[in-house]
Amino acid sequence: MKAIVVSDRAAGRAGMRLVDRPDPDAERLAGLEGANYGDVVVEVRASGFTGNELEWPSTWVDRLGRDRTPSVPGHEVAGVVTSLSYGAAGLSVGQRVFGLTDWTRDGTLAEYVVVEARNLAPLPGDIDFVTAAGVAMTGLTAWQGLFEHGRLTAGQSVLVHGAAGAVGSMAVQLARECGAHVIGTGRAAHRQEAIDFGAHEFVDLGNEALEDVGEIDLVFDVFGGEIGDRSARMVRSGGTLVSIAGSPQARPTDGRTVDFVVVSERAQLNEIARRIQSGRLRANIGRTVSLQDAVAAFNSTEPVRGKMVVGVRG
Repeated sequence: MKAIVVSDRAAGRAGMRLVDRPDPDAERLAGLEGANYGDVVVEVRASGFTGNELEWPSTWVDRLGRDRTPSVPGHEVAGVVTSLSYGAAGLSVGQRVFGLTDWTRDGTLAEYVVVEARNLAPLPGDIDFVTAAGVAMTGLTAWQGLFEHGRLTAGQSVLVHGAAGAVGSMAVQLARECGAHVIGTGRAAHRQEAIDFGAHEFVDLGNEALEDVGEIDLVFDVFGGEIGDRSARMVRSGGTLVSIAGSPQARPTDGRTVDFVVVSERAQLNEIARRIQSGRLRANIGRTVSLQDAVAAFNSTEPVRGKMVVGVRG
C-alpha cells in the first residue's frame, strides 16, 4: 500500500515521504499470531492531519516509549471495513465507518489502517468520506470540550477562541445549537465567517479589547499563551476554562480549569453524524488534496482556513 511516513523528528514535515508499505495482515487480525483483540482493518477513503502532530511524542514512540519510526501520521479516518479480528464488536466487513485511531499506532495517511473497533462509528451513506474525516477529530474535540469538560448548558455564555478555525467553528455551532450565547474570537478577516458559523458576537484579537466582553461562563481556548491567561481572568465564579492548548499559567479565581486530549467515542460520533445529516452542523473543510499531493500540501506556506483533508481513494 501507499503511505506517508516520518522518520526524523528534527526534520518535521520536510521529512515526510510517500512510500510503499506492506498491507495490514488480515490473517493476523483474524486470530493468528500477534493479533490484537478488537482490531479492524479500514480501507482509508479520506484522512485528516493535525498541524502539530509531529510535535507529539506519540508520533514517534509506542505505548511503552519504544521508537516506532518510520511511523505513519494522521489519526482522523473515514473509510470501509475490510477485515475484523476477534472482539471487534458493532461493525461488519464492508461497512462505512469514521473515527479516530490510537495516538501511538500507525495512522491514516495510508491506503489501509488498523484501528480498534471501539474507536469507530458507522458512517451513514448520505455523508461523504471527506466530510466525515473533516469532522471526526474537530467535532469530538468541540463536543468533549463544551459538554463533557465544560458542562455547557442553555443560557450560558461561551467564549470560543479561533471561532473560524477547524475546531473553533465546530464549537461555535454546537454551543449555539444548545442555546448558549456565543462570542467568537480571531483575526479581523475571520469575523464574517465566525458569524456565519453561528457566533452572536466577534472580538478581533488584533484590534479590540478581549476583556470588554465581560465575565464568561465557559472559555473554549485553542490558543494558549497570553490569550489563555487573559481568558482565565474573565471566567465568572463557578465557570470553566477548557483548553486544548495546554494548561494556562493563570487560573480562574473561583472556577475550574480543564486541559484535555480528545478521545474517540462512538456515541458522540453518532451524535455528530446525526447533526451533519440534519444540517445542524457543517464541516469546515479548507482544502482537499490527494495522498500523492499531501506531502507538498503539508509543506506549503499557503494558509488554509479550516481542515485540510486527504482524499486517499475515490
